[in-house]
Amino acid sequence: MALIDSVTITATAGKGGDGVVRWLHEKGKPRGGPAGGDGGRGGDVLLEGVRDLAALASFRYEKEFRAENGQSGGNNNRRGAVGKPVVLRVPVGTLVRVPAFGREIEIMHEGETHVLFTGGEGGFGNAHFKGPENQDPFQATSGKPGEAGEAVFELKLIADAGLIGLPSAGKSSLLNGLTRARAKVGAYPFTTLEPNLGDFYGYILADIPGLIEGAAQGRGLGARFLKHIERTRILIHLISAEQDNPQNAYREVRREVEAFGQGLPDKPEIVVLSKADIVSAEERISLKKEMEEFLSQEVLVTSTQDPTILKTFSDTLAARLSSLCSTQGGGDTSTNSVVVS
Repeated sequence: MALIDSVTITATAGKGGDGVVRWLHEKGKPRGGPAGGDGGRGGDVLLEGVRDLAALASFRYEKEFRAENGQSGGNNNRRGAVGKPVVLRVPVGTLVRVPAFGREIEIMHEGETHVLFTGGEGGFGNAHFKGPENQDPFQATSGKPGEAGEAVFELKLIADAGLIGLPSAGKSSLLNGLTRARAKVGAYPFTTLEPNLGDFYGYILADIPGLIEGAAQGRGLGARFLKHIERTRILIHLISAEQDNPQNAYREVRREVEAFGQGLPDKPEIVVLSKADIVSAEERISLKKEMEEFLSQEVLVTSTQDPTILKTFSDTLAARLSSLCSTQGGGDTSTNSVVVS
């Protein structure tokens, strides 16, 4: 099933129960005074974070949700029961927007809950209106309606590192080689049509669909997938050794990262020369040296077809991620509690 990362639903919180007019009946006191209870509060519409990236798929066909109304008040000042809430379970990393209320909620942890729409307050029974000048009130009020409206759910993956690069840079192959992911691999551009995740020694890696010129403005697979690296700590930028001009390939992707903004340009970046097996050892050394002089930083080399190169790269990447994540906050990946395969 394709990853559903954006969906719009409609939800309605429960109406508050009505207050009632009732009288206290006791032996010898046929009308012992007002005793109508207040109505119960309407149920809320709640959000809950879960460890399932596919959770938004449950909203693909069912798009309207309604919490239970509060019950009316009862005799002997009994308050009506509170309406049951409806719980909408969304993946960790989901941004929820309610345009009508100007409301934004981010779900960043498993089990985290927020009220999306608040249930209406219950009405007052006649007991509420009793006073020195109104000892036998016949007044009661109706419950108030609950909040309602459209809500837009937008998933932005939470990962430690995002693999970026031009189409066919080898991102999916590398993710599969480093983790137990089973990302689709093909000898043609845009094999990856949705982000894939993998667990690499406790760090979550995200394979982002290939970027092309104009991606930040929506061209190709566009900004829909650039958003998925907003919350990654580190960018792993793959440049294929088969590129005629690796420097131009690097510039093209960086232009899209810069154009998209949202803090992406400021993230630490590890540059990797991928598909190193397709060139000779001498060419590999030359390409690595040229890129390092161009970038003024170390460039790593990898190949999913050469176990020795891949093992060396894996060890180096693990150490680099440990160092960078520790610098950014202790390397805690608890917020990355998502289901990966």
